Amino acid sequence: MQIDGYVQALREDLARVAAVGDESTARAADLLAVALESALGRRLLEALGEAALELSGQLEDGRVEVGFAGGDPELVLVRDEEATAAEPADEAFTARISLRLPESLKARLETAAARDGVSVNTWLVQVLARVAEPRQSSGGSRRRLTGYGRS
Repeated sequence: MQIDGYVQALREDLARVAAVGDESTARAADLLAVALESALGRRLLEALGEAALELSGQLEDGRVEVGFAGGDPELVLVRDEEATAAEPADEAFTARISLRLPESLKARLETAAARDGVSVNTWLVQVLARVAEPRQSSGGSRRRLTGYGRS
């Protein structure tokens, strides 16, 4: 289900609850649904991100990332071989780029690189190489995971 589907389901749930009240209750439910739309989308994406991190921690040779197909979020399995095969081992890091970013983002990048046991530069090169790769339409080691999680 797309995030829009969850928002629509929330609107319908609020409308059913408001149906027991008067017109002002229905109006309040409509206003509440509008106010909650962006928050619901963010929370759903955060939950998917947490699920991806949890699943990644259980994998030995890959990680799970949150991706989007159209407007539909999906969990994608990425095998480690993709990161190592992205750049030839003998290609030297000769190109330079100057990048300005917020201090908070820099700290998050440093944490992610440390978690993977590599330098920030190496981590960024690996991430950029993965993102720059053309998407595989079928086959390969990317697979869509579907199902339900339970905590």
